[in-house]
Amino acid sequence: MKKYLTWALIAFVIFYLLNSPNGAAHVVHNALGGLVSAGNSLSRFVNAL
Repeated sequence: MKKYLTWALIAFVIFYLLNSPNGAAHVVHNALGGLVSAGNSLSRFVNAL
């Protein structure tokens, strides 16, 4: 069952990328922005120590 869910998720992502490339780019941009923000926060925390 897990194997089928994994393949279904991959198929959905490919379908989403093909049908809405602007939306997919927005999602990736937001995700990377969140990672940058988390990295900056971690950096400030370590520097404060």
